[in-house]
Amino acid sequence: MSYTAYEVAEWMVKEVRFAGILYQQEAVDHIAKHFGEAFIYVNENGNRSIDKEVKKIFKKLHSGRAAWDRDGFFWGWT
Repeated sequence: MSYTAYEVAEWMVKEVRFAGILYQQEAVDHIAKHFGEAFIYVNENGNRSIDKEVKKIFKKLHSGRAAWDRDGFFWGWT
């Protein structure tokens, strides 16, 4: 099955809303396993990260209700 960036972003919103928190590493692992490696890339620091288009859609979908914690590398529902 082929997924879209929108579907991946929807999963992220549902996850952070339900759990209250979504750690980036757990999201990367889940996305790679369930949606495919196409939504993951290696950033300039050599770390696996979520596709920029997915993060852009995620930001639109949560409308400011999820805040990024830079120190903890997670999104928290506000």
